[in-house]
Formats: sequence, C-alpha cells, structure tokens
Amino acid sequence: MNLDPKQTEAFRAVIKTGSFEQAALRLHLTPPAISQRVRALESALGNALVVRSRPCRPTEIGQRLLQYLKRATLLEADLMADLAERSDAPLVVVAALNADSLGTWFFPALADVLIKERVLLDLTVEDQDHTYSLLETGLAIGCISTEPQPMRGCTASPLGSMRYRLVASAAFRQQYFPNGLNRNAARKAPVVAYTNKDRLTSSFLLRRLGLPEGAYPCHYVPGAEPRFNAIRYGLGYGMVPQPLLQDALAEGIVVDLAADAPLDISLYWHTWKVQSPRMESLSRQIIDAAPKILARPEKA
Repeated sequence: MNLDPKQTEAFRAVIKTGSFEQAALRLHLTPPAISQRVRALESALGNALVVRSRPCRPTEIGQRLLQYLKRATLLEADLMADLAERSDAPLVVVAALNADSLGTWFFPALADVLIKERVLLDLTVEDQDHTYSLLETGLAIGCISTEPQPMRGCTASPLGSMRYRLVASAAFRQQYFPNGLNRNAARKAPVVAYTNKDRLTSSFLLRRLGLPEGAYPCHYVPGAEPRFNAIRYGLGYGMVPQPLLQDALAEGIVVDLAADAPLDISLYWHTWKVQSPRMESLSRQIIDAAPKILARPEKA
C-alpha cells in the first residue's frame, strides 16, 4: 500500500497546528477537505490517527506514522541531493531543546559543526523534561532531554551535565532572606521560572525546605537570558545555569543562596536509529562536541 501524499500532508498539518481549521488555513483548503483526507488515510491504514481534542494530538499509531514521515522526508532529501549532485544542499534539522541549552552551550559547542554540515535549524524550545515528548510524537527528529532511556527505535547519548545555582540579587536577598534561605521566608519570596512546566527551582524548594509548588509566588519569564535578567534586577530568585552567571557572582551582581547545594542536571541527545547519513554524522559530532563545554555526567 502506498501512502497518499495529500492525505499525509493534511494529517501532519492537523498535528502541527492542533486543529483541522488551522490546518485548512495552512494548506489553503477547507476544514471539510482536511477532515476528508485524514479520514481517508485512517481508513487506508485501518487505525485512528488523530485524537480530536483541543488541541488535536496523534494516537499511538499516529505518532509512529509521524516518526516514519519525518525519517522518510530526510532520507528522500538526502537521496535527491545526491542524485542531483548537490552535496552542498543544506540539511534541515528539526530539533527540540531546553532554553538553558540554547542560551548557554549549544551555539558555542556546535556552531562550527552546524556551519561545516550546512545545517538549517528548525528549533522548538521546551522544558528539558518535556522535549522527549516532541520526539515521541514525531514533531522533532532529535532532542536534548534529561531522560536517559531511549524510546523504541531511538538512541540516547550522554552530553554532559549542566550545573545550576540558586541565585538572587543582593537587594532581593536582603529583603526576603536576611537570615538566610528558610521555609518561612521562602513562602513570601517570588520565584522566577520559565513556564509552569519548569520544575528546577520548585523541586529544589521541595527537597530543601519541604515547600510544595504553589506555596509561594512565582513569575513566568521564558528565555534563559530574560529570566536571568529578571533575577538580577530583583524581581525574584531561581536556579540559573552556571555558564550564564559568568562574572556576576564574583562582581556581586547576584548572590548564591545555597552555595553548598549546586544542582547538576545530566543531558542526553536523543535521535532515531534509522536516519539519513548526514543526520547520523551530525549526531556523532553533537555527541563529541557538547562535552567539551558541558561537564561530563557523573557515573552512578
């Protein structure tokens, strides 16, 4: 059986946009036409592919189809480049990574590799504990995650560890923690997190002070540098990757509220076992380059 490209295009658009209506706008069709194509594809495969919720999401079989379509697209692109003797054709990499990686080590470690391999990036920024799901649903061909175990059909390779420190401005410490980090003061002190998925600071406060999430005020500021700026200018406090701190600690711009308890988060590169030769080469170079900036993960 051959997959109908118009049907698979409609299916991918529904999952990408989250609705049949938005998929119709993207493909310049009507919602009934999109629905008809998706239903025809489901009928041909004998399985439901889309959970018709808000937003729409793939079923388990739908996830496997998305993974297949992503890999098929990459393999076809590589083949077409070879047949056309276009070895210099750019490689498009759809990847998911966390904001801290993007804002600290990713480009310093990988810029030379990305330039050499003529990579065009299509990046999705997500919390490091949630990037894994984007690979699982077929919305990325590679991801940086805290999950050490590979999913079926994929590999997981250690990249190193990101060290975090709990920091605040000196004025913020004086206002909220004049007697040091403690449970009562932390109930009133605002935390600065990326999104409501960000668990770094909340997990630390739960372990250290027994404070559950929601027991203290919280700002949400997406992006590594904007979030750090919110902290350094006194809006709140939180876990910040050490590479971002640079001289800020030495100069007293921020202070470490828990100098005895840095947090090391191990990161892993996940990608499919079956991939195009150029993507396979890029994955090897990512695995080699990242540890030169990141600390090597500690052995259990």
